Amino acid sequence: MKKYFLDAGTTWSKILTVENGAKTYEILPTARLKTLDIEFMAATGHSSSFTNVLHYENEVVALAYGAKEQLNRGNIVLDLGSRDIKWVKFKDGKFSDMDWNTNCASATGATIEMLLKFYNVDIKELEVSDEKYAVTCGIFGLEKIMDDVAKGVPPKIAISKFIKGIAFNAWNFTRNPDKLCISGGFCENECFIKSISSYCEVISLGRFVLVEGLYNNFNK
Repeated sequence: MKKYFLDAGTTWSKILTVENGAKTYEILPTARLKTLDIEFMAATGHSSSFTNVLHYENEVVALAYGAKEQLNRGNIVLDLGSRDIKWVKFKDGKFSDMDWNTNCASATGATIEMLLKFYNVDIKELEVSDEKYAVTCGIFGLEKIMDDVAKGVPPKIAISKFIKGIAFNAWNFTRNPDKLCISGGFCENECFIKSISSYCEVISLGRFVLVEGLYNNFNK
């Protein structure tokens, strides 16, 4: 019997399928969720309402269950997605602190994807910038990027400065830790990982932490 677990993000959704103890992972556009004839054992994310779900879990709780090993070591785990930013911290094996912001972090991931397509820039072309834009979210970053490009700054340089600003804001949002675990799509953005690594030690956990948290909590 297959069991399905879903992290339904704004742009991309992550699915964990478990059959006879074997796990498979899939990433698909969230718009495709409506076409799936699947009953999910558990789901998290605001887009999960598009599907048939037995149990819904809060995203921060799913993050905590998925990153439990790192949290038990005293690390802070940050999940930076397309539309929000959230982090959680344990101390001595117990919940210690957390924060979640859907306003100042709005559209960060989505904005980067849009900019890369608009300016025809390959994400692999991005290099870490020494400079950063002092912006708090993707919406406000657009103006600075377009102004710089209009002045002759290469798009890949402007986007890299934006990413450096996001990295700095994420580090500040988690209260300037010496070590930070990263979850979510930004794990695959090498420019972001290198940018935030200039402020602290970084451990990349990948994109499937929340579905692993659902599995840990509901696979009983």
